[in-house]
Amino acid sequence: MSQLLLDNFRKYIDLTEDEEKHIMAKIELASYKTKSILIQPQDDAHFTYFVLKGILRSYTVDQNGVEHILSFSTPGWWMADMYSYLGNNPAIMYVDVIDDCEVLILHKNDVEQLFIDVPKLERFFRILTQNNLLSNQQRVLDKMTLTAEERYERFSKKFPEVIHCLPQKHIASYIGVTPEFFSKMKSKMLRNK
Repeated sequence: MSQLLLDNFRKYIDLTEDEEKHIMAKIELASYKTKSILIQPQDDAHFTYFVLKGILRSYTVDQNGVEHILSFSTPGWWMADMYSYLGNNPAIMYVDVIDDCEVLILHKNDVEQLFIDVPKLERFFRILTQNNLLSNQQRVLDKMTLTAEERYERFSKKFPEVIHCLPQKHIASYIGVTPEFFSKMKSKMLRNK
């Protein structure tokens, strides 16, 4: 179904052809248009998306209606509301489509069965979870210790393929500044080059 997903697995585990077929039989393919909301607070989001094409973002909205972007997922990346997925709780964030996308959907109960049927997958998802934990910790530390300019530079290195297709307000939210501040900061950075 998807060479991109199999390549993603191969970064950390070796699967037999039969194991690959068994895994792919549990996965659902879906396409969504830009601005589609895939998850919203209170949904039962007991599944994860693997992006084949397009861009997803996860975010929360505070009491003043301000969006706070937690992450972006581009082709080859995973996206889930981990609070709902791992904790079997209602979702606490939104996931929407920034750019028309194709995704593979893997439901948690299927993953649990696959852990029994293909134990190597447990290692794969453990490594993904560890990498996600490290990335989130680094992001918190960056927010506390780096300037907005430095956070923008890190963002540019992390998402070089999409930096020019994202609305400026999304980048501003991700690095933790207002769109107005971001616009002034970028102008200053361009003048200083």
